[in-house]
Amino acid sequence: MVTGRGREMTDPTLDYFLSQGQIKRRDAAEVKWSHAVNSRSRLTEALTGPSHMIEADIILRGHDPKEPIMAHPPDTDSDITLREWLEAVKTNNKGIKLDFKSLEAVSPSLALLDEVLADLSRPVWINADILSGPGGQARPLEPQAFLSAVTSLPTHIVLSLGWTTGWTAGTENPGYSWDMVRAMEEKCRTLQHPVTFPVRAALLAQSFSQLTWLLQQSDRYTLTVWTGQKDTLTPQDWLPYKKEIDVSRIYYDLPDV
Repeated sequence: MVTGRGREMTDPTLDYFLSQGQIKRRDAAEVKWSHAVNSRSRLTEALTGPSHMIEADIILRGHDPKEPIMAHPPDTDSDITLREWLEAVKTNNKGIKLDFKSLEAVSPSLALLDEVLADLSRPVWINADILSGPGGQARPLEPQAFLSAVTSLPTHIVLSLGWTTGWTAGTENPGYSWDMVRAMEEKCRTLQHPVTFPVRAALLAQSFSQLTWLLQQSDRYTLTVWTGQKDTLTPQDWLPYKKEIDVSRIYYDLPDV
């Protein structure tokens, strides 16, 4: 396995939650998630609930003032801005995952992150789909522009870099191809940050060789398994991963099933 080149950081997320006494062992499956925390009520619920990581989507408001807000397209407005969201999170010790849906929201959001959460000891993950993946119809964020914006972040911040994907019930859905994982590794190999690759649960079975190869390229790399709302979840599909890959290197960002 490839190990530390220069100032490379491995993922500090599990060590943080262990040090806080929030998890008992270095098992990424122990980390619990709150999803789409894009409103005041959802944020209050997440901050007082059992989750370790709070995930939310960021866009620029669709009308003036055009500031970063918490919303997922096609929504164009929200009852909470990113500044307000970060101010609320600041009072808590939970980790955060900020999911960017537009490139124009990245720079103003990172400036706010630096201003409001100057003490970045908590886990902070910055997420975007930067490449086209299996069945992906959405346009990914332009990878070089996104990576240029985030590479100045402190190196303990986790970059969550994914592929656009699609999934259709009742058909043979292709998995992550060798071209897809090699293209992603090429983008990530010179980064100093830890990188987690969000991978769609329904596509795991047909992608085992490719994704295990990807993890083997650097100790900085982990996987984060997620699922679409209408996907059919088959937990046996990820059993090979649990058997073959260290438990500290696969997160399960899944609804309770």
